[in-house]
Amino acid sequence: MIKNMSQLIKIVLSLLIVFHSGISLAQDTTVIKQPAIWNLQTCLAYAKQNNIQIISLKLGTKTTEQALLLSKAAQLPDLYGSASQSLNHGQGSSVTSSGSIGINSALIVYNGGYLKTDIKQKSLSVKSADLSVEEQENTLVIQITQAYLNILLDKESIIYSNDLVKTSKAQLIQAQQRFSAGSIARRDVVQFEAQLASDTYTLTTAENAQRQDVLSLKQLLQISHETAFEVASPDTIKSRVLIPALNEVRKFALENRPEIKNSEYGVQIARLDLDKAKSGYLPTLSLSGSTGTNYASNSSYSYTGAQFNNNFNQQIGLTLSVPIFTKRANKTNTELAKIAIDQAELSLKNTKLLLSQDIEQYYISALNAQGQFNAAEKQYEYNEEIYRIATEELRLGAANVFDFYQQRNLFVQAQQAYVQAKYNAALSASTYNFYLGIPVNL
Repeated sequence: MIKNMSQLIKIVLSLLIVFHSGISLAQDTTVIKQPAIWNLQTCLAYAKQNNIQIISLKLGTKTTEQALLLSKAAQLPDLYGSASQSLNHGQGSSVTSSGSIGINSALIVYNGGYLKTDIKQKSLSVKSADLSVEEQENTLVIQITQAYLNILLDKESIIYSNDLVKTSKAQLIQAQQRFSAGSIARRDVVQFEAQLASDTYTLTTAENAQRQDVLSLKQLLQISHETAFEVASPDTIKSRVLIPALNEVRKFALENRPEIKNSEYGVQIARLDLDKAKSGYLPTLSLSGSTGTNYASNSSYSYTGAQFNNNFNQQIGLTLSVPIFTKRANKTNTELAKIAIDQAELSLKNTKLLLSQDIEQYYISALNAQGQFNAAEKQYEYNEEIYRIATEELRLGAANVFDFYQQRNLFVQAQQAYVQAKYNAALSASTYNFYLGIPVNL
């Protein structure tokens, strides 16, 4: 027997070790599965699955689901079993033993509709909890998209800055050669050296900005700063897209956005609270029943099983409870529920107002961003051509350094404005269209 028990314990421990190892391996696999290169959709999917705030809200949804199950179960009868045993010692050596065994149950037949109202309210609470998850996901989508585009902007700025540094180095070498040949003054060479230093500083600034923006995106994704992280650059950026009419987007958002639906559920939940408060004025009818037996024995009279049958009893009854005076409890609950309804309706009105204002602001921003992008693109094209001509003239010695750098600075400014406008237009359009239910897609 002992040997078999020892073997059983060893088997159980082995199974526990294997089970624990499996869990650890699964957890490690989850960590390892983080991609090395992240595109926008990967970032969004990862955040929705692993964000702590979203996970917490999902757990809150499970809590409300349990509350709903408990509310539904309140319509069912309960059932309790009981048993007791006692010994009594009297004068001399007399000892009396007695006991009882029983089962009792109760069912609420009517309580002013409180239970049905509570079930409706808990069902709405579950839906509201789901919408809270969706709200947090929408917030993350906007934040992550902006952070992701910032990194793409940094990467493109680095490419342009690298090109400028390479060009400045080549021009400095050419200037040094011409200075050695005596065709230009030392002042011109210093000008080229200063420009190279300025371009190198701009490149370093762009690289620092990229590191900071990568850190910001990692923080939004809630991954370790030590994690290898590379953002994928799409082939094209959709900066020039159709901007839907303001009324169309506003109408859709007011009918479909989770924050609006959540606020509407808040009003419905508050109204159900009023119904529950009013049920306190109504009577409660409950049904109860019990069955059991008792027995006793002493030193001169032995207990026999016949006592179970002789003392067996059954009972069933109805209880009606009518509230007559509740020290203003029902009145106060009703008034508080009315106040809560007013607050919920005010919250809904404010939510609609804020959403409408946000959409209008995004609409204006999208239109402005599109216009700025179109203008910046043309400006960049013209200045690029002028800069190309100035560069060729400088190479041939047909232009002085002052005129060249004047054109170069105009080109750099136009280039920076173009890159900034391109990503700003993409972000503004994506954000605005997101309120129309269009998924973010660069």
